[in-house]
Amino acid sequence: MSIESEVFKKYTPNNKNLIKYGFKKCNNGYKFSKMFMNDTFRADIVIDGKGQVIGKVIEIELNEEYTNFRIDGNVGEFVGSVREEYKSILQDIVNSCFEKEYFIYEQTNRITKLINEKYEVSPEFLWDKFPGYGVFRNTRSNKWFGIIMNIDRSKIISDKSGEIEVLNVKLDDVVQNYLGVEGIYPSYHLNKKSWISIILDDTLSDKEIMNLIDISYNISNIKGEWIVPANPKYYDVINAFNDTDTIIWKQSNNITAGDIVYLYVAAPISAILYKCEVLEVDIPYKYSDKNVSMKKVMKIKLLKRYEQDKFTYEKLNEYGIKAIRGPRGLTDELSKDLNS
Repeated sequence: MSIESEVFKKYTPNNKNLIKYGFKKCNNGYKFSKMFMNDTFRADIVIDGKGQVIGKVIEIELNEEYTNFRIDGNVGEFVGSVREEYKSILQDIVNSCFEKEYFIYEQTNRITKLINEKYEVSPEFLWDKFPGYGVFRNTRSNKWFGIIMNIDRSKIISDKSGEIEVLNVKLDDVVQNYLGVEGIYPSYHLNKKSWISIILDDTLSDKEIMNLIDISYNISNIKGEWIVPANPKYYDVINAFNDTDTIIWKQSNNITAGDIVYLYVAAPISAILYKCEVLEVDIPYKYSDKNVSMKKVMKIKLLKRYEQDKFTYEKLNEYGIKAIRGPRGLTDELSKDLNS
């Protein structure tokens, strides 16, 4: 990778800032020159119409391009000084004239912006070891519907190499319908029976890719399931459900209409007793006492009752549920047994 590619990776130029900095417009791009190393060298920087940065270092006395500093094996003090001063010039241009992007390539950043506009989510970078891996998560279900990764092309095309960015999306039963389409490959890193990898190099149009993202998002858009604590010292939920099957309840920001909540009734019962569906959220409701404060509530409807000895606190521990201090998610195994 060239010095320029390394420094300007994941950055795009701001044309107004380029002019302010001292770049001159030329053809379809911009050009800038600066003397350094006591005026013995000149850095010539060109930014083309696609935002690519091309740099040359000219040795003034010979009026020739100086390239020794680009050779990895050259580690002498003089060569090192040229390299560091040149990189400092590039870094100052980055800081003054460029804007940070999430990813490396143009289509990848366009797709990221389209996802944000449609689903109001941004990529999450979860792994220090893989800083270029960005996960897109459904805010309702907390499930992934996409992950962008920078990998070597050989990971999915055995006879080719070079860095690429791919988008993995989940298609489940229709995966086979898309394998063989140019630009689409069996999933790298994730389950190949459910996911595909799309190379983000404009082989597929943004519209075609967004159609696949929509499929993946809809698969991830399952009902959320939550365990919600109910303290009988503050509210007699048992008698409440004896009188009606629909009540209001303090709302957590993460819960949305259509979600399922399991009410865990605290001591002395200490067990899940009720399965409810969330009918409505964000209902204004001002209430405050020494135990609880509410600004909004949700409306929940009783779907199922459980015996007191079925899903006790001790039993929940076996499913990996160790504490229920506020709304929390379920393990897959517990969800299966609660719905059996």
